[in-house]
Amino acid sequence: MTSPTSRRTVLAAAVAAAAGAVVTSSSGPAAASGGPARPKQGKQLVDNRAWTSHAEWRSGAGKGVRAQGGRRPGIVIDRPAGTTSYTDPHTNRTATWEYASWTSPAHRSTVPATEAVAHWNAHTPAGTWLQVELLGTYSDGSATPAYVMGRWTAGDGDTDIRRTSVDGQSDGRSSISTDTFAIDTPATGLRLASYRLRVTLHRLPGSRLTPTVWRLGAMASDIPDRFTVDASAPGFAGELAVPSYSQEIHKGQYPQYDNGGEAWCSPTSSQMIIEHWGRQPNPADLAWVDPSYADPQVCQAARQTYDYQYAGCGNWPFNAAYAATYRDMSSVVTRLRSLNDVETLVRAGIPAITSQSFLATELTGAGYGTAGHLMTVTGFTADGDVIAHDPAAPDDAAVRRVYKRREFENVWLRTKRYNASGKVVSGTGGVCYLYWPAYPTAGQRKALAAVGIR
Repeated sequence: MTSPTSRRTVLAAAVAAAAGAVVTSSSGPAAASGGPARPKQGKQLVDNRAWTSHAEWRSGAGKGVRAQGGRRPGIVIDRPAGTTSYTDPHTNRTATWEYASWTSPAHRSTVPATEAVAHWNAHTPAGTWLQVELLGTYSDGSATPAYVMGRWTAGDGDTDIRRTSVDGQSDGRSSISTDTFAIDTPATGLRLASYRLRVTLHRLPGSRLTPTVWRLGAMASDIPDRFTVDASAPGFAGELAVPSYSQEIHKGQYPQYDNGGEAWCSPTSSQMIIEHWGRQPNPADLAWVDPSYADPQVCQAARQTYDYQYAGCGNWPFNAAYAATYRDMSSVVTRLRSLNDVETLVRAGIPAITSQSFLATELTGAGYGTAGHLMTVTGFTADGDVIAHDPAAPDDAAVRRVYKRREFENVWLRTKRYNASGKVVSGTGGVCYLYWPAYPTAGQRKALAAVGIR
């Protein structure tokens, strides 16, 4: 897993213009076998669990919450369990909040894990917020602390807290790095065996507003150290229609949000996929943006994903949570096994946002090196190469790129690499964001299930 600072884009050079790209039909043919060729499957490396149904919300331990039914079940504040005082470390304001909480049943991971990342899909009106905690059990039977995985609200108005990760959480055996739980020394054999997730909903006293949580889950994983991965065989050719947005045209804009657009790879990628699904911010949401700026929705995405502790827009669950603030959208943070998984998703109409790091010499045509960068995979050429919308392009017209399959897959899936100084540093091990409609088609449900998401 990358360190917090390495998730910010570090460009070594100006990005070259995109090379000529092969355009294939978005309903292009699959491999002759009828579907993507799968690499050999060994030990399971990733476990995904989420609570979403009315029955699941009723199965947890609630204090002051009510499970709502309907087409999209969730939990809301019913009668608050009490009040609590919270001093916002980023505004120094102390306020009293009503709260209610829900704790999931214990989930025994199918993968005794070295890392875990939580995610949530929620509506948080102004003056409300939520906190997500992971309460784990180690493989030796002892308990982790109650780790805060994030404090989230969609807004940043006068009545809102500032969304934030929480630093300094550790028990000497595991720790939290921004948004990621990690075993400190995996070589000892210690693992996260099971966990519960607790979400606490807050609102101003006397308010009738409430957060609504539709999805709460986590991805647990144990990805082995690897500098290279086995190559997957191409199995699908096709391309999705996705808007093209460059982060670089926002360089210098709103530096209070992670030094301006040059570091906005994550929210820029998120915005591209949100709009792929036909969702956009309304004009009132964008009224704060200088009207002379192009693509104001990218500025909005940066502002709405900004983590005030991390001081950046690259918090993985915060980007997923932002996507789910749009009408009837679902989102997760997960890891995938290979580009064949991405082919499965793209074939069903679902693009993937991938996280990778590389030297300029390791990804032909990129024209830059990075210690951590997000881009979207929108399709595959007839030769199996990756069609990516790379927000590090100098302008919107150059965002669409074609990257060599073998190079792209390796820089995305590896967990170890050499940086420009020859030092061994970490890679993300296949991390990606997936966003899709809350009411997917049967084909989309099948594709998501095939990559471990339900």
